[in-house]
Amino acid sequence: MDGVVLEGHGTDSIVHSRALDDVLQERGMEIGDDLRPALETYEYTETFVSACETLGVDPAEFYTARERRSAKRSIERIAAGTRTLCPDAEALDWLSDHTTIGLVSNNYDPTVAFVVDHFRLDAFGFVRGRDLGPDGFRRRKPDPHYLEEALNALDTSEGYYVGDRETDILAAKNAGLDSVFIRRDHNADVTLNVEPTVEINSLEELIPIVTNIA
Repeated sequence: MDGVVLEGHGTDSIVHSRALDDVLQERGMEIGDDLRPALETYEYTETFVSACETLGVDPAEFYTARERRSAKRSIERIAAGTRTLCPDAEALDWLSDHTTIGLVSNNYDPTVAFVVDHFRLDAFGFVRGRDLGPDGFRRRKPDPHYLEEALNALDTSEGYYVGDRETDILAAKNAGLDSVFIRRDHNADVTLNVEPTVEINSLEELIPIVTNIA
């Protein structure tokens, strides 16, 4: 979704910082500046776990709570117009007329669902973001977990996965899919260590690819 359908490389880090403040306020907690970097990071790391143990809170439960607030804040920002669809997203409707398409993202499942509803992206036959919490974090691409879930839901075992980062190419390979790497402004000069099946500069370039395989 991020950087392919929705403009922007991903959720701004300020979202997670403010989400942490939300959780702390709700719980009546205060933390020192030494713990903040570990607790406001997107990643579920050993440093995050250690910081939670210092505070005497359950790391998995605290991380999930923080992510729940991050998803809420990211939805509010999108609703306010801070992020819009990529200009070539209109190609999705044409593609859906010729083949089944789905949306699988490392972004939070509530955020992905909101984007689809907010922008009326009716073209997708399947929509999935990652679950909130440590398990969802561990199942991010390049882990093929959610791609495999999509393939099962769509009753297929082949297709193309379109992404804007190297982890997308790896996830496609791990799921047994062909990969499409799309160049945007934020990754125009990125050098890949793995080779995608196809490289494009616009979603419109998927049309002849789909025409050939549909």
